[in-house]
Amino acid sequence: MWFFAGAAEIKNTQAEACATRRAAGISEWLRENSMSIEHRPSVLAFDVYGTLIDPFRMEDHLRAFFGVRAKEATELWRNKQLEYSFRRALMKRYENFDVCTAQALQFVSRQLEVPLADETVRNLLDQYLLLPAYPDVQAALGELEAREFKMVACTNGTEQAVRGLLDRAGILAKFSKIVGVDPIRTFKPDPAVYEYLAAQVQAEKEMVCLISSNPFDVIGAKACGLQTVWVQRDPKKMFDPWEFQADLHVRSLGELSPQLNFK
Repeated sequence: MWFFAGAAEIKNTQAEACATRRAAGISEWLRENSMSIEHRPSVLAFDVYGTLIDPFRMEDHLRAFFGVRAKEATELWRNKQLEYSFRRALMKRYENFDVCTAQALQFVSRQLEVPLADETVRNLLDQYLLLPAYPDVQAALGELEAREFKMVACTNGTEQAVRGLLDRAGILAKFSKIVGVDPIRTFKPDPAVYEYLAAQVQAEKEMVCLISSNPFDVIGAKACGLQTVWVQRDPKKMFDPWEFQADLHVRSLGELSPQLNFK
């Protein structure tokens, strides 16, 4: 299992933790809460959208239609995309992630009162299939590959879409498998997804480490018994104050390999 170096401090009240972070600064807080690994995980499972692939680059494509509200439109699109996947998992009314993405774009168009022609919608959805990887991804995966970690992608996205994105980014070969949710017809953070992940990689859950920028994903995996890493890509984004916390907290994937130290 993994342990925070400052475990006692982490158990303090949220207010105390926030005060400590404000006083010391986020960099110092991360150093104080770095940790070492007692058991090397068998598999590193990477979330895709928001962790490896940058969905917020859609702002570049939305600017022509939403103007100064392009950033707002991009964030709303992403939030609704996730919300729709959560709803469908809870309602047991599964449609794949591409459907959630398309319906979320329709919502953005109506909410911001910017009509989009059918051809524009198709073009924007096509651009979603061409999203780039974050700048730190290629080198970080190379470091982990050199250390002979087995790596898989674990995603809510369709396998076809994700395979295309990873291939275009030049990182598909780094992964031994893409574990998608279509076969079980639900979405993260449903525990069934993490159970399915462990079964697909043929490893005990506690020997699988999920790496994600999405707190809901980290919490879901941790609650199911996996090891976890939260990648805080947005310095303004806070982790949910739940009873489940990430085992490791990094600000970029470039910090990952140096902090995967074994006792």
